[in-house]
Amino acid sequence: MQHGQRIVFQGEADEAPDTITGDIVFVLQLKDHSKFKRKGDDLYVEHTLNLTEALCGFQFPLTHLDGRQLLIKSSPGEIIKPSQYKAINDEGMPQYQRPFMKGRLYIHFNVEFPESGALSPEQCKALESILPPRPAGYMTDMELDECEETTLHDVNIEDELRRKQQQQQQEAYEEDDEPQGHRVQCAQQ
Repeated sequence: MQHGQRIVFQGEADEAPDTITGDIVFVLQLKDHSKFKRKGDDLYVEHTLNLTEALCGFQFPLTHLDGRQLLIKSSPGEIIKPSQYKAINDEGMPQYQRPFMKGRLYIHFNVEFPESGALSPEQCKALESILPPRPAGYMTDMELDECEETTLHDVNIEDELRRKQQQQQQEAYEEDDEPQGHRVQCAQQ
């Protein structure tokens, strides 16, 4: 069922002697939910895991729209990546005139990483001993000497893109204000 969809019950309005009964018409209005988003018959929900849950497994209850508690849990050994989606069949919205056919419930997982500096050098070494090895491609000291060293810094990419767009608009506006040169005209015959 969609926003604005009309459901008509023909001949079900008030009945009175010597009159034709009218129809009852319901017009659906989709209301936004704080947790669930609807697309067609499917529902979408976001959930944030910490890094330990993403790597080692998780379980959490999810309260569905009808009040039921769904136990959401990972399979043993399963790793969840940032922005990964998982689906649960038949937990979406019911289909119109087919109430036992339901869409899917999609869970969009966000993975929260520890803050910079949260791990000690000893903890980093312990993690390196457990996790897969770093890719082979590290440079030798001689190769490193030939490289120019750089410094990474934190950036909010949305703010950067917005600032650059405003700068481009300002430059385009300033170009419009500049006097234009003479245009070449066709010779009169």
